Amino acid sequence: MVKVILVRQFVQVDEETCLIDLTVEGLSPGKHGVHIHESGDISNGWKSTGEHFNPTNVPHGDLHHGHLGDLGNIEVDENGWGDLIIESNRIKVWDVIGRSIVITEKEDDLHPSSTDGHSGDGLLCGIIARSAGAFENTKIVCACNGNTLWEEARLQEKQ
Repeated sequence: MVKVILVRQFVQVDEETCLIDLTVEGLSPGKHGVHIHESGDISNGWKSTGEHFNPTNVPHGDLHHGHLGDLGNIEVDENGWGDLIIESNRIKVWDVIGRSIVITEKEDDLHPSSTDGHSGDGLLCGIIARSAGAFENTKIVCACNGNTLWEEARLQEKQ
C-alpha cells in the first residue's frame, strides 16, 4: 500500500485575496485534478463529499472562469511529489471551511462542457478546517534555513 500525504493551506491574505498552497506526496507522476467539493463529509472517502463547490451555478472550467470548486491541476513529479500554489480573488476562506478538497486520478480538462473535467475518481480527500489565525499557532513549519518541512523531507530522501 502506498502512503499518500496531502498538506493544504488556505490563507485569506486580505479581503480580496486567498492563497491556496497544496503539497502532495505519493501520487503517480503526471497531472491530477484539484477540486473543492460541497461537503466535508469524508465518511465514505471522496464519494461522500458531494459535487464540486458551485454556489454561483456556472459551468465547469478553469480557476478563473469555472465554478469556485475548480482549482485546476497539480503536477506530480517522478518522485511522487507535487506542489500547487494559487492566488484567487474569487475564493474566500470563510466560504470553504467545512467543505473538502479532492485530488483526482486524472488531469482535469478544464473544459466548460463537462461538470467534472473528466478527471476520474478521487484519489485522496481532506476536510478544509479552520486552524489558528495568523501568528496564533506556535508550531514551527520551517527548519529555519529557508526550507519548509516538506522541502526538508524531500532533501532527506535524496541523501
